Amino acid sequence: MCGIAGEFVWGDRRADVDAVARMLPALARRGPDADGVWAAGRVALGHRRLSILDLSQRAHQPMFDPATGLALVFNGAIYNFRTLRAELERRGHRFFSTGDTETILRGYAEWGEAVVGRLHGMFAFALFDSRSQKLLVARDRMGIKPLYVARSDHGIRFASNTRALLDSGGVDTALDPEALHLLFSLHAVVPAPRTVLRGIRKLQPGHYLLIEADGHEHLECYWRLCARRPEQGVDDDEWRERIEAGLRRAVRRRLEVADVPVGVLLSGGLDSSLLVALATEEGAQNLRTFTVGFEDQPEEKGSEFEYSDPVAERYATDHQRTLIPNSEVLRRLPEAVAAMSEPMFGQDAVAFYLLAEQVSQHVKVVQSGQGADEVFGGYFWYPKMAEERSGGWTERFRKHYFDRDDPEMRELLARPPQGDVTGDWLHAELAALETDRADSFIDAVLALDVTTLIVDDPVKRVDNMTMAFGLEARVPFLDHELVETAAAMPPHLKLGDGGKKVLKQIARGRLPDAVLDRPKGYFPVPALKYVRGEFLEFMRDILGSQAARERGIYRPGYVQRLLDAPDQHFTRIQGSKLWHLALLEFWLQTQVDTA
Repeated sequence: MCGIAGEFVWGDRRADVDAVARMLPALARRGPDADGVWAAGRVALGHRRLSILDLSQRAHQPMFDPATGLALVFNGAIYNFRTLRAELERRGHRFFSTGDTETILRGYAEWGEAVVGRLHGMFAFALFDSRSQKLLVARDRMGIKPLYVARSDHGIRFASNTRALLDSGGVDTALDPEALHLLFSLHAVVPAPRTVLRGIRKLQPGHYLLIEADGHEHLECYWRLCARRPEQGVDDDEWRERIEAGLRRAVRRRLEVADVPVGVLLSGGLDSSLLVALATEEGAQNLRTFTVGFEDQPEEKGSEFEYSDPVAERYATDHQRTLIPNSEVLRRLPEAVAAMSEPMFGQDAVAFYLLAEQVSQHVKVVQSGQGADEVFGGYFWYPKMAEERSGGWTERFRKHYFDRDDPEMRELLARPPQGDVTGDWLHAELAALETDRADSFIDAVLALDVTTLIVDDPVKRVDNMTMAFGLEARVPFLDHELVETAAAMPPHLKLGDGGKKVLKQIARGRLPDAVLDRPKGYFPVPALKYVRGEFLEFMRDILGSQAARERGIYRPGYVQRLLDAPDQHFTRIQGSKLWHLALLEFWLQTQVDTA
């Protein structure tokens, strides 16, 4: 896993190598092991490397092959690279490195853009073909790896985070009103291709973009998730066997494709605990596990050590747990916000940031349980949506998910966009799923969540916070083959038994009953949910700052209402509305105002 950057221009211009060089410091924490820049005429590519496979200099990037005229920068991990390499070698290709990067280079030489669909893993890459003078940029199916772009009249720049693009210069930093509507409705999710900044966009998951020498663009969707049942009947036992086999494969792949040790982020919940069990069964030796906890609040416990400790003991892992005091959360919060490519409202962002700092001192790669709740129906709002009978699909979704409906958005935003932007977006997405890719409403909900909403919430959060310390997070529950199998599975095997029924069946006997039968837990940071004391003063200072007043995003009356009673204003999924407002403003002050 790494950080990538670059510029591609058309006409008779030459790429700005200095601009690419300016982007690399903002990517240094994603790739602390090496850096490099390669340029030729209309293209300049930059790379920061985190060495996971082939630790030698042969695997450094940008990777250029004079024989084919291909140059590549790549971020991610290709889990089937050995299979692809063997096939390419049979076709006559010769390799000079032993990692996965060169497989993309040789695969393009053999199959062209079709190589993207052959890759199994998480990735974002840019490949320049000097013979055709084309640039190919691509992103993995699940959007695990980020890829941001900034366009001009004569070229395009790209990078693994937004700060790198801002540091390159010349980016329009005006706020996108429609993106703000989405942000405050979908708890910080702004679906691709938008971001909150007008001048920065992101490549959609499951897509690649081919740019010609004259600047003409071809955007291609190479993968879509289908949530339909197979024609022949499959009973519940067979579904369970298929899911277990798929999850085992996913865990094994993410253990084997590394030349460094792989650990597990163990939260104490079902998902990460099951990963520990399966990793051990798949032969992981001296497995290292890591847990973080926070101070309790009267309304909520701040740690889950009582659940994580027995799992670590059962599987004899080398376990490390860290308790973070509230004073440390507030002191380190600016660092966590500075690591965000986009605003993130989830209170667990700082938790992952502080956990990643501890873990990175021991390993370079970890497996994480992100995605299980979305793929297997673990959140409390899914049953509520399924049971809802009033209104169409859009209304059933909105009623149990939106942080704010459109009327409240007009109370919040000083300059709201025209129309119900989020409602219209949701209606179009669900209608497309209903037409040809989902058998039922809840199938469509889960498909939308796993391919779109999760990308710009927990998945992005984990990537940003772990990569802030050069730590690669791998997410077996988002293995695209496992996701395809789960999407075709009947909803009762997901929503049953309080959610994630099939995973509980697989885990029964492998994990302590207390882990399986407990209420659904979250990665708790209570101080950012139940806002009081110094945390309330911190948010009051941000929202009352001169920068916030001059920016004028919010209507003062709405802000004051939240400040007067912060413990009384929660979203439908129990997020702090005050934290949402403060986080966006603080992100803008931290990232944009300082660029």
